[in-house]
Amino acid sequence: MNIELVDTELAESLKSFPDLDIWTDLVKTREMGAQMRAKMIGNLPPIEAVESEDYWLQQADGPEVWVRAYRPKSQVEPLPALLWIHGGGYCLGSMEADDHMVRQMVREVGFVVISVDYRLAPEHPFPAALNDATAALQWLADNTDTLAVDPARIAIGGISAGAGLAAGLALHTRDKTDIQLAFQFLLCPMIDDRCVTASSHMITDKRVWNRDSNLIAWKHYLHRDKTPEQELYKDVSEYAAASRATNLSGLPSAYIAVGSVDAFVDENRDYAQRLQAAGVSTQFEVFEGGFHGFEFIAPGAGLSKDARESHYGALRIALFDLD
Repeated sequence: MNIELVDTELAESLKSFPDLDIWTDLVKTREMGAQMRAKMIGNLPPIEAVESEDYWLQQADGPEVWVRAYRPKSQVEPLPALLWIHGGGYCLGSMEADDHMVRQMVREVGFVVISVDYRLAPEHPFPAALNDATAALQWLADNTDTLAVDPARIAIGGISAGAGLAAGLALHTRDKTDIQLAFQFLLCPMIDDRCVTASSHMITDKRVWNRDSNLIAWKHYLHRDKTPEQELYKDVSEYAAASRATNLSGLPSAYIAVGSVDAFVDENRDYAQRLQAAGVSTQFEVFEGGFHGFEFIAPGAGLSKDARESHYGALRIALFDLD
């Protein structure tokens, strides 16, 4: 990664980032990540205006799915809802790790969020995560009265692999269910297992999500013996890698946002253009100088603040300004 392409303030924050060794001991990486996130959140002021409640959902053909419903304490009428799916390359992350970020989003946008703690690869490769997210979405759609949610304003979204899952879930929902989604909210989505774009080769810095991590993550998620660089995968489901989809018509309107110094910027741009060509209203934002997930990894930077306001604004317009 050419550091000169990174926003000056973000580049300064990168100096304190350690090199990431994710894969030598994935269990340890998950534990360390959870500890670091808990320490960071512990130094932040609590978000008092938001309340939450946990639920365990039964699946007919799978284990229980843990979800957390967040809502403004001031809620007096049914609100729009977002099914939020955390990131982590399909192999890392958790609902708990995103807790503070989701509370902030609920406070700023003023809606209901259902966050899902899906199963992770490599222990649980595709379609386990999709099945868990589908179960959470179906539960949300079936319980709008109980959850005080407006059934006409249900969105799905996430960040990185979570946004990739959301994009696949949007396709799956269109094809396999009668749920009518209002919006898909995709932050730097991980959607193309082929990893052949120019930007997918651009990021090698070990302090951020890079090409090697991306290749290994896809190998684990798709349960393959080799990475896609070693062997181009065949017969990959579009529900696993949304860029594989050939028919994008009939999908809900979309917001796709990514930094310019992100391995996913090319695949995200291509997907946004293809959505638009298929008649899907799509807002595509590239934040110049942003690396992968910058707005939440370095939240105090000016570019991060601008990006989050853009994200929240897109949600407000899509879910509160419906005709």
